[in-house]
Amino acid sequence: MNNRTKACHHLGHCAAKSKGMAHSAIGQRLVACLLNVSEARRKELVETVARAAVFDSNGGRREGTTVLNIFNDQDYNRSVITIVASIDCIKEAVLSACEQACRLIDMSVYAGGHPTMGAVDLVPLYPLGEEVGLEDCAKEARAVAAGLTERVSGTSAFFFGWADSPQHRGLARRRKEMGWFRKNPDTGASRPDVGPLPQKRYGLTGVGASPYVMNCNVTIDTQDLALGRSIAMTIRESTPGGIPGVQVLALPHEGAVEIACNVESMKGNPPSQVGERGELWPTFSIGGKPYCHAPASLITARVAELAGRQGVATKGTVLVGFTPYECRGLAEKALSLGIAEFWKELRRLHM
Repeated sequence: MNNRTKACHHLGHCAAKSKGMAHSAIGQRLVACLLNVSEARRKELVETVARAAVFDSNGGRREGTTVLNIFNDQDYNRSVITIVASIDCIKEAVLSACEQACRLIDMSVYAGGHPTMGAVDLVPLYPLGEEVGLEDCAKEARAVAAGLTERVSGTSAFFFGWADSPQHRGLARRRKEMGWFRKNPDTGASRPDVGPLPQKRYGLTGVGASPYVMNCNVTIDTQDLALGRSIAMTIRESTPGGIPGVQVLALPHEGAVEIACNVESMKGNPPSQVGERGELWPTFSIGGKPYCHAPASLITARVAELAGRQGVATKGTVLVGFTPYECRGLAEKALSLGIAEFWKELRRLHM
């Protein structure tokens, strides 16, 4: 069992142990933010950003707030910080982390293997609690964008998902409109929704709200990027026969190719066809309405099948953070125990 598999197994076990808390008062008003910042090679810097979410400028603990995980990818030079707080606390926690990131990261000297446009590249808010709706998260997301551009002069942001009112354009579409997918995006040509034209130091930040988006990356044992792109196209939601909710890129990564998937949650019950291997689609609810998402096991199996047809094996699968169920369960555990820097509990898992 490799470290990535071990980590996923352990997290599932932790979430299962937290199952009894699924309807506790702690979890009723929780919101998650998977904060994407354009730095991973200076881990102390990233941890400073994470600590800004849970401690104020005087070192005081922010109540009702925890950082569950810090995922560093040195090849991409990108980190994802999982912040969870009650909806009443989420804005200040996220804003403080964004301020710190903008102070410490200079995009004019950035180098990394993952598409990015901003020192703080992405600020997505996801409802975890039964009493939190998508409009609630959208309101907080818009407040985060306004607060950032007020506190850090020169920053700018665009909206996606429910924060993009009234159109509710998805992240993939908004990124395409902003030029995020280009090899060398010209941020100065982008038209932000909040703030001035993007400056080189800070770049452009995407801020939005949506049902939970899971990040699932499968590495194939090849340097053939064309093969990776073919697999990505095949499993992408927009392709007939693709996996619903999956947005995907194929990227060079540590001498191989990574099939990097954003797995969007969809309203409604799981598809009746669950696949040949009988993969179950995890479900959760927002405002009493059912949502579901494709399981990592299904994505891994499809990538393995497609790569295997070309004689290429897979090297492993990693979740950047957690599933929605795991995120809520672990957040309840961390908050009930008063653990602000919960990511330190996960360090032994090499995530």
